[in-house]
Amino acid sequence: MTAVRVNRKGASRLASGHPWVFSSDVVDAGSAAPGDAVTVVDPRGQALGTAHFSSTSEIRLRLLSPRIEPVDRAFFRRRIEAAAAWRQRVVAGSEAFRLVYGEADQLPGLVIDRYGDSFVLQALDQGMDRCQPDVVAALEELYSPRGILARNDAPVRRHESLPLAASVVSGEVPETVAVVMNGLRWEADLHHGQKTGVFLDQRENYLAAARWAPRHPGARALDCFTSTGGFALHLAPHLESVEAVDSSLHSLEIARRNAAANNAANIEFRQADAFDLLASYAAARRRFSLVVLDPPAFAKSRKALEGAVRGYKEINLRALQILEPGGVLVTCSCSHHMSEADLLETVASASLDAGRRLRVIERRTQSLDHPILLTVPETHYLKCLILEAD
Repeated sequence: MTAVRVNRKGASRLASGHPWVFSSDVVDAGSAAPGDAVTVVDPRGQALGTAHFSSTSEIRLRLLSPRIEPVDRAFFRRRIEAAAAWRQRVVAGSEAFRLVYGEADQLPGLVIDRYGDSFVLQALDQGMDRCQPDVVAALEELYSPRGILARNDAPVRRHESLPLAASVVSGEVPETVAVVMNGLRWEADLHHGQKTGVFLDQRENYLAAARWAPRHPGARALDCFTSTGGFALHLAPHLESVEAVDSSLHSLEIARRNAAANNAANIEFRQADAFDLLASYAAARRRFSLVVLDPPAFAKSRKALEGAVRGYKEINLRALQILEPGGVLVTCSCSHHMSEADLLETVASASLDAGRRLRVIERRTQSLDHPILLTVPETHYLKCLILEAD
């Protein structure tokens, strides 16, 4: 393999447990081509491991192994088997879960989600894009899947000068796949749905929200940014009614089918902008026993954080204005650049403006099939707070 030399800062970053080396810390890329598996060496020429090389991304190297080893089908099979062993420990009652979570599974740039006997993969950098045939072959050997879909339409691929496209790369993958998650029946749109079809990272938070749902007669919930109905479906058995809101008509159509499949007749789905709806309900003095806020990422870069904080404060303030005394607020952020401390501070500010005192019931994060590495903060992106309002 081609040797790529990094400076002292790049070597120190790898030694600290982070798998990325930035372009400014690469001293000599030698003859490395886009997507090559290369040997990383320090300023003295000592080998640091095997990495994927990117020719255009600011993240120039992604460490695959601290050893020098071939990155072939056998390599991916070993890594996927190790990832699967963790999911066998932490996933229960669900046919849909994240099988491989990039850096957290020592496969940076690769995501694999399993939906029953169908798989969806995302190759997000030049190296994984080139290795996709080996990844597909490893999945075929391990699982004999019905089909594998490559959802290589994530915008992050633009940083790698890679095309955005989605295609079936093995077998057949129907437009929608039926799976069981948390004991409920779901329809997942693998070809066009957000992320890879379903928000798998919220799976455990759905159950937590249901545990804290007020049980008094007449209790009602408002689920904002419901997508395909995740929180709403879990709350429905415990409340008199649930109103679920999203701006996407396509997502709401699937949500309605999910509700019908689970006999959840007490959910009303509404197409609306959640910001506008919350403001109108606050003005009309509407009241709910539980409000869920699960918006898309407002801060997709550090520069966008200030505007994102304003957005998070706005929706939390409006939610608190419509929450009845003793009501429960479930508020989330999937913005990596919005830390849990930032979210806590923002919600606290909203509570002061609303004149409400909040009690923290649970501080949660993404489900365990999206493991968080202590030395790789980028693996921790989802924050979920469950609070009770006086």
